[in-house]
Amino acid sequence: MKKEIHPDNFRKVIFEDASSGERFLIGSTIHTDEIGEWEGKEYPLVKIEISSASHPFYTGKETVVDTAGRVDKFKRRMAAAQEKQK
Repeated sequence: MKKEIHPDNFRKVIFEDASSGERFLIGSTIHTDEIGEWEGKEYPLVKIEISSASHPFYTGKETVVDTAGRVDKFKRRMAAAQEKQK
């Protein structure tokens, strides 16, 4: 790696997929206060909702990922709109 072209906080970080549990060790500058263990060493840990291990495009499996209740909120709005039209 060339010197002086990367930020000072560039280091190895563990990214953990919350839905599949898959973990990746990648160089990053992302800030996190969590620590995880990878092959006996400690690294910063970032938990993510979707990665290539859980995304339908890469897995070929159709899944609904709704971490913020967006699907339920949409269904309630649609039901209210249909009631209003009647």
